[in-house]
Amino acid sequence: MTTLDRDQLAALIDHTLLKPEATRTDVTALLREAEELGTYSVCVSPSMLPAETTVKVATVCGFPSGQHAPSLKAAEAADSVSKGADEVDMVLNVGLARAGEFAAVEDEIRAVREAAPSPVVLKVIIESAALEDEQIVGVCEAAERAGADFVKTSTGFHPAGGASEHAVRLMRATVGDRLGVKASGGIRTREAAEAMVAAGASRLGLSSSRAILDGGTGSGY
Repeated sequence: MTTLDRDQLAALIDHTLLKPEATRTDVTALLREAEELGTYSVCVSPSMLPAETTVKVATVCGFPSGQHAPSLKAAEAADSVSKGADEVDMVLNVGLARAGEFAAVEDEIRAVREAAPSPVVLKVIIESAALEDEQIVGVCEAAERAGADFVKTSTGFHPAGGASEHAVRLMRATVGDRLGVKASGGIRTREAAEAMVAAGASRLGLSSSRAILDGGTGSGY
């Protein structure tokens, strides 16, 4: 298993707060904690932008169901970028993926990519726990064709579950070193976080970052 020191692990974390009941005060506390911990970024809801912080700012798009029209996802992404988001984590339409409609998946990712062009980092949340292996491969390939920068396991809100080492390993095998792989959803211990990195994750979505960095057990996202 990969062994990382505290700073190395922190540098892979998107410190996340996406609870619908979160207040602006909660988000401000998250920003200050991210700066203290040295995480790579924060990930907050679009309504909480702009987020004034010294770390990178990520937000979500089409969250959490992904069942939004591509034009609306694109508009949401463009609005977030205009408010200072450095990264956009979009939820794909999982129903399209389960139906094997990978051309349609590619089209919607491309619509968001065009609305949030590079250097904005685009991550595609695939809800890997709800997909079969061949569907995971298909959506990862579609994301790469559409110009995404990362594929991401989960929203953390789907009843099928969050990240797994198997899914991360399969995603990494599919995209090689051409795209990043973000593991998120249900990672609550330092051991689990390091296992995801060992499986191929280059970014981690965590809400209990301090507890995990301290070697304890977190809760939530």
